[in-house]
Amino acid sequence: MITPALTKAVEAIMRESSEQAILPHYQSLTTAQIDAKAPDDVVTVADRKSEELLTDRLSKLLPEAAVVGEEATFADGGVLDQLKDRLCWIVDPLDGTNNFAAGKPPFGVLVALVDKGETLGGWILDCLTGRFCHAGLGSGAWIDGERVAAKPSGETKPVAAISLIFLEETRRAQICEHIAPHYRLVDIPRCAAEQYPRLVLGTNDVSVFERTLPWDHAAGALFLNEAGGHCARPDGSAYRVDEFERRGMIGASSAALFDDLAERLAVLGSQ
Repeated sequence: MITPALTKAVEAIMRESSEQAILPHYQSLTTAQIDAKAPDDVVTVADRKSEELLTDRLSKLLPEAAVVGEEATFADGGVLDQLKDRLCWIVDPLDGTNNFAAGKPPFGVLVALVDKGETLGGWILDCLTGRFCHAGLGSGAWIDGERVAAKPSGETKPVAAISLIFLEETRRAQICEHIAPHYRLVDIPRCAAEQYPRLVLGTNDVSVFERTLPWDHAAGALFLNEAGGHCARPDGSAYRVDEFERRGMIGASSAALFDDLAERLAVLGSQ
C-alpha cells in the first residue's frame, strides 16, 4: 500500500504544511499565539494551522482513512478509538512544539498510516533542514531518497538518550543509579522527528521513551525497525498504536543494544 507515488504525495503535503503553516511563525510568535495544554506542554498557532492543512490534504489523498491528529485528540480523546478498527492517518502537526515556541530547533512534522493498530507507513520531515525520512512496512527505511541501515555509535559506552522528565521520582533515581553508569547519557532533543533519526544515523545508540503517544512514535518506531534497529516495548512486545494507554518503550540501533538495556530495566522492575 505504501507506494512511491503515495510517499511523494505525502512528502509534498508535509512540505506544504511546513512552509505555509509552520515556518512563517518561527521565531515570531507572540504570547497570544502560545497556549499551555499541560505543565511543560504548549500548543501554538502553528500547530493548529498545520493540523488543519494536513487533515484537509490527507483526507483528500485517501478519503477512506480517518485522520487522528494530536490537537483534535486533545480536544476529544474519543478520536483515538478510531485507531482500533479502521484505516487512519496519524498526524503530529508540529513535533517539538516546546522547541519551536522557544525559537530553537529541532522540530518537525510526523505522519503515519495505520490499519487496525498496525503501522503501515511513516514519514518524518525536519522543517529547518528539509531532511525527509520515510519507511514502509516490509520495504525498508529511507532518508532523502537513499536507503539507510541503522548503525551504532561505536563509542566504548553506548550513547543513551533518556528522558527523565516524565518519570516519577523513585524511577528517576533508579535510572540514575543503576542504568546511567553503563551508558554515556545525553540530553534528549524533545522531538521524535530528531530522536529516531539519531538512532539510525549512529548519533545515539539507545533511547527510553516513557510516554508513547501514537503521533509521537508511530512513524519513528516503524522507521527505526525498517532500518534494522529495534523499537519495542521493554518486554519485547511490538509497539501498536491502538495500545495508546501503555507506557514505556525502548529504541535501539541494534537488537543487541535493545536486549542489553531491556535486561537492565527488567532487573529494576523486579526490585
